[in-house]
Amino acid sequence: MPSTPIAELDRVTRTVGSTRSRTAKITALAELLRVLDPGEVRAAVGMLLGRVRQGRLGVGWRTLQDMRGDAAAEASLTVLEVDQAFTELAGTHGPGSQARRAELLTGLFSRATEPEQDVLIRVILGDMRTGALDGVLTDAVARAADLPLAVVRRAAMLTGDLGETARLARTGADLTEVGLRVGTPVLPMLAGTATTPTEAMTAVGRAAVQAKLDGARIQVHRRGQEVRVYTRSLAEITDRVPEIVESVRSLPVETVILDGETLALTDDGAPRLFQDSMARFGSEAGEVVLRPWFFDVLHLDGRDLIDSRLTERLELLARIAGDLMVPGTITDDPAVAEQVLADSLAAGHEGVLVKGVDSVYAAGRRGSAWLKVKPVHTVDLVVLGAEWGYGRRTGWLSNLHLGARDPEGRYGDAGSLVMVGKTFKGLTDAMLTWQTQRFTELTTERIDAGVLVRPEQVVEIAVDGVQRSTRYPGGIALRFARVVRYRDDKPAAEADTIDTVRALLRP
Repeated sequence: MPSTPIAELDRVTRTVGSTRSRTAKITALAELLRVLDPGEVRAAVGMLLGRVRQGRLGVGWRTLQDMRGDAAAEASLTVLEVDQAFTELAGTHGPGSQARRAELLTGLFSRATEPEQDVLIRVILGDMRTGALDGVLTDAVARAADLPLAVVRRAAMLTGDLGETARLARTGADLTEVGLRVGTPVLPMLAGTATTPTEAMTAVGRAAVQAKLDGARIQVHRRGQEVRVYTRSLAEITDRVPEIVESVRSLPVETVILDGETLALTDDGAPRLFQDSMARFGSEAGEVVLRPWFFDVLHLDGRDLIDSRLTERLELLARIAGDLMVPGTITDDPAVAEQVLADSLAAGHEGVLVKGVDSVYAAGRRGSAWLKVKPVHTVDLVVLGAEWGYGRRTGWLSNLHLGARDPEGRYGDAGSLVMVGKTFKGLTDAMLTWQTQRFTELTTERIDAGVLVRPEQVVEIAVDGVQRSTRYPGGIALRFARVVRYRDDKPAAEADTIDTVRALLRP
C-alpha cells in the first residue's frame, strides 16, 4: 500500500499554522485528505489533531528532546511507518519495556530529517499548533468528500472518531447510514451554563431538572452480559470498575447505551469528595466503591433514541434503571426547579442540570438545550504555565497561568488559548506537590519566574466574577480566582471558551 510521506504532513501543517484564515486552513487540509490512501486516513487525521489513534504513548518532553541528534539527510518516513511505530510503542509493557521503547524511539528518530523530527515531537506531544482542531478538520473532511457538513458532523459524533469518519468518507461509504453501535462510544452531549434555575428555565421552557452530581462522566454499553464502560474522553475503563459492570448487568435489558455519572459514597450514603472518587476511578477496585447514576439512555433493545424527545428517553430510563437514575423532576415552574437545586445541594451534590423536555441528544455538542446551574461560578481552564513559590512554598510550582479556549481565533490562531488570569489560592500541600511534578513533566520552556507547559492540564477554577482588564489579550481578568480541583477526566479541547468566561463579566 502506498503511503504519504510525513514530510507532506509537515508541509501542510506549516501551511495551516501560518494562516489565520479558516477557509485557507480548510482548503489545505482538504487537499491533503484527497490524496491520502484510505488505509492511512485515520492515522493521518489523528496526527493532524495531535491525538494519535493509539491513545497516549507515555513519552514525555524530556525524553523526546534527548532523541534529537544526528538527523537523516533525506526524508523517507511515511504515515504508515510512523503509525506502526506508535502501535508498537503503545503496546510495549512489562519487563524490558523501557529498553524496547527507547529502541523504538531511537530507530524512528534516527531515520527522520530535522523537520521530520520536529513533526514527530509535535505529534507525540499533541502540540501541533495549527489551529486544525476538530471543527476545522471536520469541515475539511466534508469538502474533500463533497459531502454536506451536517452529515459528516453527525457521523463523527456517532463514531466518536473523526479519523474513522474521514476513512469512511474517503472510501465512499454512505455516512447517512452511520448509527449508534453498542460497544462503540459516542461523544457526550455537553451543557451550557446558567446562574439560576429560573434563568435556565426562561431559556429552555418546560424542563427536566436533575441533580448535578460531583462525579466523573461515564457512558456504559451493554450487549447481553457483555458490559463496557467509557470515560467522557471515550477511554475504556471496564476492567477498573467491576461494581459498575455488575450494576448494569442487573438491569432488565438486552442491549443498552446509558449516559451518566459515577462517584463514591461515604458510609452514610453521602457523596465523597470529587478527588476521592477520581482516585478510585483511575485505579483498580479497592475499598472505595463507585456507584453509577444514569441521566439518559441513547439506545435500548435495538432502538436508537438520540433523536427522540428527552421526555420519552427519561420515561424509558425510569423503567429500566430504577434507583440508578439521577434524581429530578419535570416541571414548568421555576419555584419547583429552585427547590430541586436546594435539595440537590442539601444532599451534597454540586447543583442541577436543566434540560428542555423536547431536546434530542446532540452527541459531542454544547448548546442551550441543556444548562448547568451551580451556586458558585466555576470555569474549566487550561494551565499555560506556573511560577515558583516563595516563603513556605519555596521549591513548589505555585502560581498558575490560566487560559481559556479561543475557537474562533479572535486573539490568535483558531483553537489557541488566551490567558485570562493567575491564581495560587485554594492549593493544598498535596496539590502543590502533585502539580510541581506534573508541570515539570509538561515543561516546554523555562522562564525566569517558572515554566511554560504544554496546554494539556484542565483545572476547575471558582471565581467571584470577571472584570475588564487591559493586562490580558482577551480584555478580561478573573476576580478572586481559586483552584477547586484538577480535572483529569476532561481534555483541554473541552475547557471553557473565552466567550463563556466573558459571560461572567460584571457591569
